[in-house]
Amino acid sequence: MFDFKPDATASKAEVYQQLLEAADALTTGEPDGIANMANVASLMWEFLPDLNWAGFYRMGTGVSGADELVLGPFHGRPACIRIPLGKGVCGVAVQSGETQCIEDVHSFPGHIACDAASQSELVVPIVRNGAVIAVIDLDSPRTARFDDEDAAGIEALAKLLSSRI
Repeated sequence: MFDFKPDATASKAEVYQQLLEAADALTTGEPDGIANMANVASLMWEFLPDLNWAGFYRMGTGVSGADELVLGPFHGRPACIRIPLGKGVCGVAVQSGETQCIEDVHSFPGHIACDAASQSELVVPIVRNGAVIAVIDLDSPRTARFDDEDAAGIEALAKLLSSRI
């Protein structure tokens, strides 16, 4: 039985280290990427305060044959199922290959509002062999919820997961 919980007295850096250790423990040796994303989505939901959505979008191919992001495992309200590359915070993260830390999603050009409660967003690409294979997406109902420390913590998680999803 697993009972992963963050230490209530831990600093933000320590919480991210504990999250990384828990994700490593749950995904080591498990070959099913969907199962690994599901467990890590649950860990993020448990470890990170002030979220209204935590999960993954995976690279896929749409009906037209174009690459797009497809909804993966998550916690939160129902979400957009498909996101075109270059659209919204997630699509821009894939197209640029760079972390997107958005203080106010309403000021982000082309923001896709899947949940009206979302005020800020952090999206980190997961890269394998030089290509984005998925993104980790965190939304918060609080403006400016995410900072450089959050970005670094989720980037470390993305690196860990790059060979496990």
